[in-house]
Amino acid sequence: MNIKVLGALHAEVKGVSIVPTARKPRQILALLALRPGRVVPVSTLTEEIWGADQPQSSLTALQTYILQLRRMLRTAMGPEAAGSAKDMLATRYGGYLLQISPQAVDVYRYDRLVAEGQRAFESGDDARTASLLREALALWEGPPLADVQVGAVLELEVMRLEQSRLVTSERRIDAELRLGRHTELVAGLTDLIARHPQHEGLHAQAMVALYRSGRRANALNVYRRLRQRLDHELGVEPSPQLQRMYQAMLSVDPRLDIVADSRGTSTFDLYATRR
Repeated sequence: MNIKVLGALHAEVKGVSIVPTARKPRQILALLALRPGRVVPVSTLTEEIWGADQPQSSLTALQTYILQLRRMLRTAMGPEAAGSAKDMLATRYGGYLLQISPQAVDVYRYDRLVAEGQRAFESGDDARTASLLREALALWEGPPLADVQVGAVLELEVMRLEQSRLVTSERRIDAELRLGRHTELVAGLTDLIARHPQHEGLHAQAMVALYRSGRRANALNVYRRLRQRLDHELGVEPSPQLQRMYQAMLSVDPRLDIVADSRGTSTFDLYATRR
């Protein structure tokens, strides 16, 4: 089986899709796929499908949806695999589980690459960090579960994945900046700050990338636009470290030209404390 959740839901067996068209069975498949080899309690499944307003027939309906998924599995697996569908989508005390390897699901490959990239970052190996995290981010094909109408449980999973994607992007950019790849990063960072207009860390990275690319005026304008936005929308000033970075750019602080060092910190923390 091959399953993708980092984008539209995709699940296939022997090249045959097993993704149902109906909303609720899709939710069940997505939730089981996010927890391969683990029992998902009936209570979790019914909460995802109906929330707090569960009908009296919820258990019967859930069993019907499981049977529908098993039928799709059986069709994809072929007649020679009789009984295997029930083994793959198994019933356990109090719940159901998808009996597949976590590596069959793209999010688990993503998490493994991110963990390896984080270890490389902490050890100061920026080239390996950048390579691993680029590979992890390349697994994304769009917003997680983009074509699934999620309930309360899957909504939390989607939020976690989106946050992980953002943090991973920041970490990759930190490594790339320390490798001196600032010019190549400008276009991507311009898109990121447009999509995350209040994110100070990404703005700090965009400022540094522009500054090191010989575009100091553009870097200063990134700060000024962010300051105006924060003041207008939240009534606050940028953080002290971002203010210090702005002042450093005004005074052409030579520390801004440092491409790589041994500290292994984020670009946002370059001026986290006074020195």
